[in-house]
Amino acid sequence: MSKVKQFYTQQRDKHSVHLQQVKKRLGLLATIRLAVFVALVAGIYFFWGQSAVFGIFVFGVTLFLYLVARFVNLKKEKAYLERLVALNETELEVLDRKFHHLPDGREFLQPEHPYAQDLDLFGRGSFYQYGSRTVLKQGSGVLAQLLLDDNPKDILKKQEAIKELAELPEWRQHFLALAGETKPKIAPNVVSKWMKDHIRFTPKWVGIVAPIFVLLSILWIILAFLGKVPESLVLVWYFLGLGIVGRYAKKILSFATKVSEAQETIQQHQRLISELEGQQFTSELLQELQKKLEVEGEKTSKIVKRFYQDMMMLEQQQNLLISMFAQGLGLWSLYYTYKVESWIEKYGKVIEDWFAAIAQFDAYISLGNYAFNHPDHTYPDLVVGDTVLMAKAVGHPLVDPKKNVLNDFEIGKGRFCIVTGANMAGKSTFLRAVALQIVMANMGLPVKGKEVKYAPVRLLTSMRSSDSLADETSYFYAELKRLKFIVEELQRGNCFVVLDEILKGTNSVDKAEGSKKFVERLVRIGATGLVATHDLSLCTLSDQLSQVENKYFDAQIVNGQLYFDYQFKEGICQNMNASFLLKNMGIVD
Repeated sequence: MSKVKQFYTQQRDKHSVHLQQVKKRLGLLATIRLAVFVALVAGIYFFWGQSAVFGIFVFGVTLFLYLVARFVNLKKEKAYLERLVALNETELEVLDRKFHHLPDGREFLQPEHPYAQDLDLFGRGSFYQYGSRTVLKQGSGVLAQLLLDDNPKDILKKQEAIKELAELPEWRQHFLALAGETKPKIAPNVVSKWMKDHIRFTPKWVGIVAPIFVLLSILWIILAFLGKVPESLVLVWYFLGLGIVGRYAKKILSFATKVSEAQETIQQHQRLISELEGQQFTSELLQELQKKLEVEGEKTSKIVKRFYQDMMMLEQQQNLLISMFAQGLGLWSLYYTYKVESWIEKYGKVIEDWFAAIAQFDAYISLGNYAFNHPDHTYPDLVVGDTVLMAKAVGHPLVDPKKNVLNDFEIGKGRFCIVTGANMAGKSTFLRAVALQIVMANMGLPVKGKEVKYAPVRLLTSMRSSDSLADETSYFYAELKRLKFIVEELQRGNCFVVLDEILKGTNSVDKAEGSKKFVERLVRIGATGLVATHDLSLCTLSDQLSQVENKYFDAQIVNGQLYFDYQFKEGICQNMNASFLLKNMGIVD
């Protein structure tokens, strides 16, 4: 068993044992709570009319409420442990290549993106589905943007952050389990926009008048009880309070609805901010994200917690006792609306940055998790010079390790490699492996390879073109548009181009001539890249252009069966297999 699998197995088993203990304690607490309730009722019944009944009542109610609170806390702990067990079971499933039930991120796919459509970044069986462990919706969006970012920058900073998170597997799971405690219906960006756009309606005097009003209410009640003032004064004072609150009632009700919708979102992020404040990070990128959560003079988690508490107090306006007494005698709704609005006025414009920082952490935790799960991967050494990419034992990370045939690969700046090979010999998988290696390297991830050297470069691909009836676009025209896009993008600077069987939508003679001219133009521009083709005539470009080299994947027929070794070799493929397959499958004689 690998060390990674062993870790997840141990974590799952540890949390499962703890979970069973908590379940037993919950059952015991439920029994004790019922016994206390029965004993309390019995005590009141048997000692009714005696002086001891008051003590029994106070002690019994106090003990019962304590047991209720303890039961609630244990239920939260049980749910937390269940999430930890599920997290580890998911990792064990993914290690066994069972991950197609996980979110696939298809909503993030951009068909016109420089490479996303061709590399299976999103959708069923995609790299996103394999690697994403994000819990927050915004975190999923950040992870998708990291995959789609075609402008390589800050790679070393990203690498250091991912390395640090990879070494904190238990903390990562703790963070994810905390984040999964609630599933807010309202997205953080909706909450932050509401706060930024909110126009205050409670007057500033409420902050001073409401506490004084409460004190005066208490004073009038005491004086009325002592007979110093008429009871009617308390009644008049009560209706005065109701009138003050009633003046703002419609706006308060609308505001309280918005507050209620934001409650779970705020609660979830308050817990995560508190957790991040307590964690020490050494990498520059993670420290920068932590600083976004800082507020001078006070912990952000305490600030958000205070806001959450005020929101909860405002929600209590629906309580019958609050409605009957606290509105008229304490201006309850008006006062707590004022407090929540004051918080929004002060922090509403920065809460978006807090949400964004937490989403970044959520995304980078997924990357740290990926790095931890793949100790056979290598962080590329960034180089400057003629080398664009050089690596040993290159493979596609989504191919089962038991079946993954690894190849060495090296390409210099301005070089073009034409890859020939039989059907199913491994050309397309290898091209995607190299392209995905560039995407992963730009994200700061370790890649499937050894001794990797990499000069950061933008990636452009044309491997899958499709027609569109809605846009009245033929397959061939769609591919022409894609190739035009690549040429235009190359004008912006150095790029790595990956092409798979271009100009498929035209006749073979026209295709051969067009493909040659297109590759010639790419070479003249100074692009670097790979072209997979069945057209052997394209290989003659190596005789005309010193920047072009030929590589191939072979196919052989052994004992009447087609055999592939998936080895990347120098030269031109001579064995094609279409006719053999047609005959072997009984399609032709």
